[in-house]
Amino acid sequence: MAISKLLVANRGEIALRIFRTCRELGIASVAVVAPDDVAALHARRADEAVEIASYLHSEEHIRAAQATGADAIHPGYGFLAENADFAEAAEAAGLVFVGPTPEALRAGGDKLAAKRAAREAGVPVLPEGEPAELGFPLLVKAAAGGGGRGMRVVRAPAELDDALEAARREAKAAFGDDTVFCERYLERPRHVEIQLLGDGTRAVALGERECSVQRRHQKVLEESPSPALDPELRSAMSAAAVAFAEAIGYRSAGTAEFVLEGREFFFLELNGRIQVEHPVTELVTGLDLVAQQLELAEGGTLPDPPALRGHAVEVRLYAEDPKTFLPQTGRVERLRLPAGVRVDAGVEEGDDVGIAYDPMIAKLIAHGETRAEALDRLAVALAETDVEGVVTNLPFLRWLVAHPQLRAGETTTAFLVENPPLSLPRPPAPAPWRSPFRLNLPAPPPHAPPDEDDARQAHGGSAEHGAVVAPMPGTVIRVLVGEGDRVQPRQPLVVLEAMKMETPLVSPYEGVVLRLHVSEGEQVAGGAVLVELEE
Repeated sequence: MAISKLLVANRGEIALRIFRTCRELGIASVAVVAPDDVAALHARRADEAVEIASYLHSEEHIRAAQATGADAIHPGYGFLAENADFAEAAEAAGLVFVGPTPEALRAGGDKLAAKRAAREAGVPVLPEGEPAELGFPLLVKAAAGGGGRGMRVVRAPAELDDALEAARREAKAAFGDDTVFCERYLERPRHVEIQLLGDGTRAVALGERECSVQRRHQKVLEESPSPALDPELRSAMSAAAVAFAEAIGYRSAGTAEFVLEGREFFFLELNGRIQVEHPVTELVTGLDLVAQQLELAEGGTLPDPPALRGHAVEVRLYAEDPKTFLPQTGRVERLRLPAGVRVDAGVEEGDDVGIAYDPMIAKLIAHGETRAEALDRLAVALAETDVEGVVTNLPFLRWLVAHPQLRAGETTTAFLVENPPLSLPRPPAPAPWRSPFRLNLPAPPPHAPPDEDDARQAHGGSAEHGAVVAPMPGTVIRVLVGEGDRVQPRQPLVVLEAMKMETPLVSPYEGVVLRLHVSEGEQVAGGAVLVELEE
């Protein structure tokens, strides 16, 4: 069935990206808009827009599609993109769902079910189970989600209960499912993912993406190909990804995510959707992945895997503090985006960045014949970028792209723990140790991810006049102390939620809670005094 009108059940940058392919293919586009998002850019760029009650209500998207005469729904990423019930409801309503089948989403979207399927397909996976069996450190993960939400690293038994509770809350808020599980945690792996396309029977791999530089388990820089893979390892990982996809009858674009230590790799999960970082694959393959999704949804055939050409690197420009990564809000008073590289933006000058949704402003993606050329072009693009009116991570991105360890292709998921944002680069290791021997170094000492640790020091513990203040607008979801309580340094006092992520704010020193200014459920502005302390 040829698609003539497509409703995009999403917002922001990915909605705009899908609209662009629709225009190129002559497909009419429909935007959906939540009541608190009516001024968003995606609502202005579609051929028509329909207001819905929430991006998380599947029945609202289906109602909007039927009201506008759309014959297909593209879920984008996030929200309901991997919700099998949504895919099933869309198909029951006679709509084409531009994504995996409900059966494949159930098999791959539940991380526990996906790990079982991977084992049966002969794909290596990290062990999961009870904390006492796994030992510490371990990782608490949401079974239904991704993007860092519902994830907590636990290094000691005393931290487990709070981590499980927080992960469940985040998972419920972000995905509507609070199921979590525990998995073995690797301290310093690389994160490498394989881009897949499937037609329900066969699957093809379109190369890999290196995604090791992360904060809050969310990626900040992605590149293709990975500097860690040689042809033999690339072939083995691609074969494993294809085997898993074919085992669950996967259709559409998807991504198999792996962690890599040395030459050992372990399957983490399948992302049954298009990824934020898909543009780097598009630039090295020459394929439009959204167009491929639409063709497969219409019953088309898989492309032959193209040869990779050159190198591509992407960074995500966010409204967030460049050192703590805490989200920021405000109006984009000035937005100067670079020429010479691909830019996928979600806002334009004059738009507001609020607390309800992901604070991404744009993605910048550079391509070159070599990795060094791509990074150089990206550095120039970042130097040309200017944002005023809202705090962004632009200084961090400029620092990152110039960092010697990144330039050398040696980053792991521990990079931002070992190299705090905007810090001076460490001296290079002696030459004899700059190779496989580095894999045998002891794990770094226990340390919170930089976003959590620095946020607590800079904000949760910023005790001007004995006050703990909100580092950003949000909702107080837990108050952990009462007036008169004696607290220890770094003891959590309140938990603030913004953009479906939780931030615990801690005491900067030993003292007594003099006064509480907030209660659970209360919304607060950035800079609001939450707790007063007395030494």
